[in-house]
Amino acid sequence: MAELAGLVQRLEVAVGRLESMSSSGGGGGPAAGSSGPVSAYVEAYDGLISGPVAQYAALSQKIGGDVQKHAEMMKQAFSCQRQLLATASRSQKPADSALAPLLAPVSKVIQDVQAFREKNRSSPHFNHLSAVSESVPALGWVAMAPKPGPFVKDMQDAAMFYTNRVLKDYKEKDKTHVDWVNAYVSIWAELQAYIKQHHTTGLSWSKTGPVASASGGGPCGGAPPPPGPPPPPMDFDKSSGGESGGAINRNALFASLNKGADITKGLKHVPDNEKTHKNPALKTNTGPVPAGPKPVAGRPTAAASPARTLPPVLELDGKKWKVENQEGAHGLVINDTELKQVVYAYKCNNSTLQVKGKINSITVDNCKKMGLVFDDVVGIIEMINCRDVKIQVMGKVPTISINKTDGCHVYLSKDSLACEIISAKSSEMNVLVPNKDGEYTEIPVPEQFKTVWDGSKLVTTATEIAG
Repeated sequence: MAELAGLVQRLEVAVGRLESMSSSGGGGGPAAGSSGPVSAYVEAYDGLISGPVAQYAALSQKIGGDVQKHAEMMKQAFSCQRQLLATASRSQKPADSALAPLLAPVSKVIQDVQAFREKNRSSPHFNHLSAVSESVPALGWVAMAPKPGPFVKDMQDAAMFYTNRVLKDYKEKDKTHVDWVNAYVSIWAELQAYIKQHHTTGLSWSKTGPVASASGGGPCGGAPPPPGPPPPPMDFDKSSGGESGGAINRNALFASLNKGADITKGLKHVPDNEKTHKNPALKTNTGPVPAGPKPVAGRPTAAASPARTLPPVLELDGKKWKVENQEGAHGLVINDTELKQVVYAYKCNNSTLQVKGKINSITVDNCKKMGLVFDDVVGIIEMINCRDVKIQVMGKVPTISINKTDGCHVYLSKDSLACEIISAKSSEMNVLVPNKDGEYTEIPVPEQFKTVWDGSKLVTTATEIAG
């Protein structure tokens, strides 16, 4: 059944290619909008779609459920990228400002694929969904230069953790899932070979023809162009006493709030003889309430400056490895470590880091969707102000500290089962303990506690919430 579905996929691509080559208007085949045969690198990409992508889709259909739905989204992603390649093959590269609309359809499908995984965390095939979700950013290679191939390799490595779990779960149960892993991994392997041959330093654009534009339909199957910008918001300032007056009053309010504790300095001191709780007779006074002091308007605040994007950092500064401001950087590796060194990861989002060797300590601070794999730590590993982080211990670690963190998965090795886990002001914490068969058992860390007085001291115990 899987082989038949793959054959049908190949026939569809071949028929579409012939239609595009024979069509004078170019409106019916895969290369809609072209006028003539497609370029060699678009044909090569068609081979990728009719080969490993079709095989992956056929096996996903055989598995069914969420895996099949995910595969349909992935087919759409490759279709969108195929149309982008067709556009590049007959058009000159546009300015960077005009390039974003051309990349938007592929980017949108990538986001949809990742969102599907997040919405189906209870799926029995969550590892399948995670493998695809972690590696689908590889389709962003079209915006990478000068090394798009290594970028795809990094994304492929990001999926390895989950593909290995699929293999462990099904290698003795269902060969279909093993074939599914092999087919999916081969997509990225062949994509790397394709990039090396046709787009070594970045997406190859035509030297002739018009400058590429997203007008007249998007690059994904003739989809309509995105809607225009939304209408400007209502000007509430004009309805409350004029345009400039409302803005000044609002700025003055923000300036006052930003004073913090100093905001009380403008208040008038009230003597005891004017306080009603010390002079009940004042409560019976029916005269007009005296006007209080006029509020002191602070100076209007300056317009907020746009947030600066700091450059990514991965360097050894003295004894500290600094990993900072990494965005979507999968496959970060720190080698040649020494026992006296420490690692400090700060503001890294959607990235993965591997620390090899034995070091003193690791700190993960203010990171989101961060993955960390390390060998041995002789001191402590700390997670502070983080969200959705995953930590995997390959060797030993004596202490793990989780502080002000929401969403934390800690994968322990057999040699690290004796470690202490200290948590405070954190939620959604889970520790995964390896079993004899190599699989993991997930155990939640208590978040709610009960404290009672036993007559001499307070006794605190963890509470379990059913649900």
